[in-house]
Amino acid sequence: MADNNPFPGENNTGHIWDDNIRELANPPPRWWMIAFWASIAWFLGYGVLYPMYPIGQKPTEGVMGWTQIKEYQEGLDEVVAVRAEFENQLKDMSAKDILANPGLADYTVASVKVLFGDNCAPCHGGGGQGGPGYPVLADDDWLFGGTVETIEQTITMGRKGIMTAHGKILSDDEASKLADAIAAGNPTSDPNFLQKGCIACHGMDGKGMQMLGSANLTDGIYRFVPEEGKSVTDSVKQTILHGVNDVTDPQTREAVMPSFGERLSKDEIKKLAVYVYKFGGGQ
Repeated sequence: MADNNPFPGENNTGHIWDDNIRELANPPPRWWMIAFWASIAWFLGYGVLYPMYPIGQKPTEGVMGWTQIKEYQEGLDEVVAVRAEFENQLKDMSAKDILANPGLADYTVASVKVLFGDNCAPCHGGGGQGGPGYPVLADDDWLFGGTVETIEQTITMGRKGIMTAHGKILSDDEASKLADAIAAGNPTSDPNFLQKGCIACHGMDGKGMQMLGSANLTDGIYRFVPEEGKSVTDSVKQTILHGVNDVTDPQTREAVMPSFGERLSKDEIKKLAVYVYKFGGGQ
């Protein structure tokens, strides 16, 4: 920094480096000053119009009375007004009637996506593709039936199938042979299928009974996907030995569909039933 100012008459601060690099004391451009004071005025004006200045636990309300909640509610009211025409029609219609009306069915599918995402997708996937330990909703294999009425009942009441653990009445070798027969799609080929009472729930042909929610053992579709490193036969054998929802066996499979009857309204459940049915797996 120079001790003496070598640029007499120049409006600088006297701070000079390397003989000619200096700090000037010129005022900011007029446009910059206008913008600066305008921003201060805008800030003060905003604080008058909208919530801003903290006072205790709350901000000032602002003379316009605007809040995010009010803006959200206004937007929601607009959506409700647009939907009202369709929602009023749906109130007095059954899920089956909705499906028979293409326009209302399309509206139902479009309007219930968020409801499905919040309540069903965590287990069954966003497209009904299922997940580890949870059923696929987009195929035509249904334990309790896939009519829209049955789907509505399932959502409302929930489901909890039960299969007795057979580890106490079957030897490991017998369980292996029965599992092999089931994995091959021919459960009746093993004598234990008849002798150990499997027909009571799965029927003489092994195709299951929807009234009981028992699985079809001939179609190669399984409620429980084999764990990594395990075969289908291993998974079937585990189910045979330890059952499903059998409280007497600590290694039993767990398969419970919760009831949504108290969580959701009848109209919401009805629309969800239509949505699930429209995945393409209803029957």
